[in-house]
Amino acid sequence: MNRIVFVEDDPDVGSLIAAYLSRHDIDVIVEARGDCAEATIAAANPDLVMLDIMLPGKDGMTLCRDLRAGKSWSGPVVLLTSLDSDMNHILALEMGASDYILKTTPPAVLLARLRLHLRQASNGHYDSNDRIAPQMQVQKPLSFGTLSVDPVNRQVTLGSEIIPLSTADFDLLWELATHAGRTLNRDALLQSLRGVAYDGLDRSIDVAISRLRKKLLDSATEPYRIKTIRNKGYLFAPHAWGMP
Repeated sequence: MNRIVFVEDDPDVGSLIAAYLSRHDIDVIVEARGDCAEATIAAANPDLVMLDIMLPGKDGMTLCRDLRAGKSWSGPVVLLTSLDSDMNHILALEMGASDYILKTTPPAVLLARLRLHLRQASNGHYDSNDRIAPQMQVQKPLSFGTLSVDPVNRQVTLGSEIIPLSTADFDLLWELATHAGRTLNRDALLQSLRGVAYDGLDRSIDVAISRLRKKLLDSATEPYRIKTIRNKGYLFAPHAWGMP
């Protein structure tokens, strides 16, 4: 049976979700205060942490950030909130959250998404930044001019410089590079990287693409290495990386 620590100050919400998940073989420990959550997580050693945002003592965003910054928790962190905001969604992912789920989500969908994160974690595909790291099927490095992407060592070099990337950024680059010359939309990228469908609002892929462009010295105003194809998605340009 999997174990979850759910940090939620509303006792009705906490008990309802705990009861529902327990019927599906997920043991839930409910913690009501954000400032007590880290101690509860350390004592419980759960498989997943689920946080509300509005909490007494310490809000869920800050708690997520502190868990990551202090490296005290490397497993999945899911924010479950009533705050339907693009900015909160993006901020949560930037702080290291694995997922951002609204409380209005049907219970069966919530269960499915939690099981996805638990399954990925049990297979060893989560990194310390809590992003799902899909198992690489192609193990040979890919080279495009001065760019080299090595999936075995998870290392990226541009020219003679090693480019430090988080696991999430590396996985996104790998997905783009293995489909070089093809346009991938947000839904395809989210399905491959996180196992969820694009809901029309999620901007996490856009944020990650912008971050990749900056690290790979692409133009922010007129990108030519990772191109935006209007109304279609993103395209990794295989011939835009100079001569080796």
